[in-house]
Amino acid sequence: MQNSALIIIFVTFSGLFGWTISDKSGRTQLKLKSHEDWLLDGIGLTIQGILIPLLQATLVYWLYHHLLPNHQASLKLSLLLSFIVSFVLVDYLYYWNHRLLHSKLFWQVHQIHHTVTQMDVLGTSRNTIWTSLLIVYLWIHSLFLYLLTEPTGYLLGVSLTSALDLWRHSRLIISANSWLYRFLSSWLILPQDHAWHHGKEISNCNYGANLKIWDKLHRTYYESQELPPAIGISTSLTFTQKLLFPFS
Repeated sequence: MQNSALIIIFVTFSGLFGWTISDKSGRTQLKLKSHEDWLLDGIGLTIQGILIPLLQATLVYWLYHHLLPNHQASLKLSLLLSFIVSFVLVDYLYYWNHRLLHSKLFWQVHQIHHTVTQMDVLGTSRNTIWTSLLIVYLWIHSLFLYLLTEPTGYLLGVSLTSALDLWRHSRLIISANSWLYRFLSSWLILPQDHAWHHGKEISNCNYGANLKIWDKLHRTYYESQELPPAIGISTSLTFTQKLLFPFS
């Protein structure tokens, strides 16, 4: 099932990237990316797509094996309930995790993600090489995969969350006049919602990953059917600092 989850994520990424290069404006955006941006995005995707899953399956899983030796495969949840834990409960944990990354304590590290100046799927994982250690997914996913007797539903939630993460960083915008937009816009974070989170003028909004309910509940939701006029922040950090900050 873990292989199936990776396949879903890979297919989503390939599809969104394929759509980008087939779209004229998408190709134009890619041509505007600097060599540094290509390197940052490529390294970020490699870390998030390969190294972090390997870390979860080895070191973090081994850690839980030693901390909780008598609890492996001890948590019995139905497929639906384990999916809800992954897609809803962990989503709420991520909401607060994300807000913490925007606090004064962690913003200097997280700011690298906000140097993306255009919404495209390649920039989804742009971060310092340490940032993934601060994101709840690394620790919570490994914990539940260790505890659950049957993790299929949980992994389905992980796969869907990852696919939506790629989508909301893309420019594959659903028309506001379509029935699909009317169906999804009331509860799901859409690309235009997340674009405002990356806005140059407004970024302290729309922290959620999957669901809008958390932003609406805590009054951090900013609603607009349009895209922000400008995306991304400027920084004086060098390429090496963007990768290694603050250890550079």
